Amino acid sequence: MPFKTLDDLDLAGKRVLTRVDLNAPVREGKVTDDTRLRAIAPTVRDILDKGGKPVLLAHFDRPKGRVVPEMSLGQIAPALEKALGVPVEFIDACTGPAPLAHALALAPGKVLLCENTRFHAGEEKNDPEFAAELAKLGEVYVNDAFSAAHRAHASTEGLAKLLPCAAGRLMEAELKALEKALATPERPVMAVVGGAKVSTKLDLLGNLVERVDVLVIGGAMANTFLLAQGKPVGTSLVEAEMTDTAREILARAEKAGCAVVLPVDVVAAEGFKANSPHVTVAADATPDDRMILDAGPKTVAEIEKRLAAAKTLVWNGPLGAFEIEPFDAATVAAARRAAELTKAGKLMSVAGGGDTVAALNAAGAAGDFSFVSTAGGAFLEWLEGKTLPGVAALSA
Repeated sequence: MPFKTLDDLDLAGKRVLTRVDLNAPVREGKVTDDTRLRAIAPTVRDILDKGGKPVLLAHFDRPKGRVVPEMSLGQIAPALEKALGVPVEFIDACTGPAPLAHALALAPGKVLLCENTRFHAGEEKNDPEFAAELAKLGEVYVNDAFSAAHRAHASTEGLAKLLPCAAGRLMEAELKALEKALATPERPVMAVVGGAKVSTKLDLLGNLVERVDVLVIGGAMANTFLLAQGKPVGTSLVEAEMTDTAREILARAEKAGCAVVLPVDVVAAEGFKANSPHVTVAADATPDDRMILDAGPKTVAEIEKRLAAAKTLVWNGPLGAFEIEPFDAATVAAARRAAELTKAGKLMSVAGGGDTVAALNAAGAAGDFSFVSTAGGAFLEWLEGKTLPGVAALSA
C-alpha cells in the first residue's frame, strides 16, 4: 500500500511528533541492549537534518493505564541520548501543559522524550480525546514503530488521522523489505518457520503455503507434523491434538504446489539441558525415552540445497532448541548458509521475531541478512496476511 516518507514532508521548524519503539531490556534501571534505540537513530537524525524538532512518543512494557514508576521511560533517556548522539530531554508526562510547554520551547538540535503513553488508559483504547491531546505536541506525525503497528492505539493509529503523517526510516525499510519478500518477490520463495507450537502459527502457515514455493518447518512444531505422519516422537514437546490440522496444512501445501520440508533426521536427547546425552537418528526412529531437540545433518543438507536454489527467503523461528548447545547446530548452519548466499548477492533474506533475531545473532549471521526485523507480533501478523492498523493509517 502507498505511504508517505520523510522525503514527502516539509519539516523545517516544525515539531515532529514521532512514534518510536523504546522497548529495550532494562536491568536495575539501566538499558542492557540498545538495539532498538539505535534502530530509530536514522529517523531522528533525518528529522533534525531537515530542520524538524523531534518529540518522541513510546510505550514501555504493560502498565495497563496506570502509572508504574519502574516502567517509566526516564530510565531509557540516558541510553537513548548515547544511541542518538544528540541531547535528549525527558518530560514525565505525555499530555497536558508541561510537555506542551517543553515541546514549544524545544531548541533546534535537541530531542524531547515524553513519558510512557500506556500510563494512560486512552492509549490502548485508541481514545479520540487522548489522541487529540497527544496531537497538540506536534505539527506533523511520523510513525517509526512498525513493531507496534499491529495495534490500533492512539499513538499508532489515532494520531495519523489528526496530523499530516509519514513513515519513519525504520518503518519505511521494514515495509519495503516485507513488500519485496512476500508481495512482489523474486522466485523461488522459501520460508523457514520454527517455534514451539503449531497452534500459535496456524494463520502464518496457512498464508505461507499459498505464497511460497518451499516451506521449511522446524522447531518443536515439526514434531507435531512428524506425529501426524505416524512417526514416533518419544518424549518430545508435541501438540497431539493438532495432528489433523497439520495434515490439513500439508494437503493445502500440496494443492498449492508448495514443497514442505520436514526433518528427515533428528537429534534426540535425554533431557532439555545443555549437552544432554543425545543421538542422531532417522525421523522415524526416535527412541521412546528421548526428546527431539534439533534437526539432524541430513535435514540441514536438504535445507542448504533448497537455500541455494532460492531467490527470496523469509525466516521466522529457530530449527531447534537454539538456546542450548549443541542443539543450536541446525539453526546456526542454516542461518550462516543463508547469510553467505545473501552476502554473495544470490539471495534476498528477511527475518524477524524475537527468538529468530536472537538465533541469528548467536550464529553471527544477522548482519549479512538483507533485513532483520526488530518487530515481533507485527512482523508475524504481516506474514499472516493481516492488515496492520498503524500501517493502514499512514496510507489512508
